[in-house]
Amino acid sequence: MTQGSRTPVLVATQRRRLLQASGLVLLLGRSELLWGATIVAVRVWPAAEYTRVTIESDVALRTEQTFVDNPPRLAVDIQGLVLNPTLRDLVSQVKPDDPFIQGVRVGQFNADTVRLVLDLRQAAKPQVFTLAPLLAGQARFQHRLVLDLYPVQDADPLAALISSLDKPTDGLGDWASRAPKPSEPSPPPVATKPAPPVEKPAEPAKPARATSNRFVIIALDPGHGGEDPGALGPRGTREKDVVLQIAKKLKARIEDTTLNTRDGEVAMRVFMTRDADFFVPLNQRVIKARKVKADLFISIHADAFFTPKARGASVFALSHGAASSAAARWMAEQENRSDEVGGISIQSRDQSVKQALLDMSTTAQINDSLELGSHMLRHIRQVGSLHKPQVEQAGFAVLKAPDIPSVLVETAFISNPEEERLLNSEAHQNELVQALLNGIVQYFKRNPPRAKQRQA
Repeated sequence: MTQGSRTPVLVATQRRRLLQASGLVLLLGRSELLWGATIVAVRVWPAAEYTRVTIESDVALRTEQTFVDNPPRLAVDIQGLVLNPTLRDLVSQVKPDDPFIQGVRVGQFNADTVRLVLDLRQAAKPQVFTLAPLLAGQARFQHRLVLDLYPVQDADPLAALISSLDKPTDGLGDWASRAPKPSEPSPPPVATKPAPPVEKPAEPAKPARATSNRFVIIALDPGHGGEDPGALGPRGTREKDVVLQIAKKLKARIEDTTLNTRDGEVAMRVFMTRDADFFVPLNQRVIKARKVKADLFISIHADAFFTPKARGASVFALSHGAASSAAARWMAEQENRSDEVGGISIQSRDQSVKQALLDMSTTAQINDSLELGSHMLRHIRQVGSLHKPQVEQAGFAVLKAPDIPSVLVETAFISNPEEERLLNSEAHQNELVQALLNGIVQYFKRNPPRAKQRQA
């Protein structure tokens, strides 16, 4: 057979195969063709501010959602999906004390749609969006479907802080003097005659200490949280966990300390941008601090580097222009990716860009931040090594409040095995917290605070 005579046979064969494939497509139908998605993980992040549900899959999910007011519930139809055990596990992941979700129902609605219903405890403002796969540092995510449930009316954080001034405390002095002392072993009993009872004089009653009517507010910002674990140590320590522990300890010690000024005692109160394991976008951390009219903003982190040899604490302030070093610029770029890792909607990203354009920090704010950071470094070096002896500067998004002195403290390199161990040590955490507090107090001695008055 000649070359020319083979061509019609090949064409006929290819046409026959194409028709067979088309017939198979028609036989399978639309639903079978769409059944390509596999749920690989589900996660629930409850918090008083909002609850997040994340559904991670190997391909992007297409959804339609409906919110019903009475009783409040969110129904989400996920198309092209067959119910699997991983998605069913979402039911058991909702905790009894979740402030927003009362329960979860999930089932195969029709041949190619899974219906997910979140029964809510209160009316909510839901946000449903998707996130593309991400490989950022040690964060590894496939496609994510995110369901955020926000309260209809936001709480007033400043009012909560003011009301906390009325709560009794165990004194407002030096924390170390009231720290529990280690118990000493009791001596062995000695047989002696019982001594006659001695009547002890009555102790004079201690006067009640008046709560200061004047106060300053320190905004503490534990980095990362929720979907964003931050850096990971060699032994698996997550940055988001250890910085939250440090921030809570620092909060307790700050609120147990008063500032002695020329005008009298001034109490200190702490506002935390997050007090649990949930994600807060970078611009929202700044907005929160400004809402409570914070006097200082301190963001707490534990950095990582390519090599485990990097070590030492660092303090950063904002830079208007170029970063003070290549390392500072690299660090800012890593921290500024938090929104991408933690996941925010397109609408929130737009707001973040607008906020960044509005909140161009002033030279005075940066100078105050540099002074605050210098005081902190002076005390941190007494409890551990420093990565750099001076405050570094770079374009950290979280430091862009124009009217609040703001610093970012990298407490140690969590990627260094020895410093990872220190970060998990309660004794080292306590020493570090005391150093940060000493830096804050020293800053206020040099820069007397404009104390706020208690409001009704």
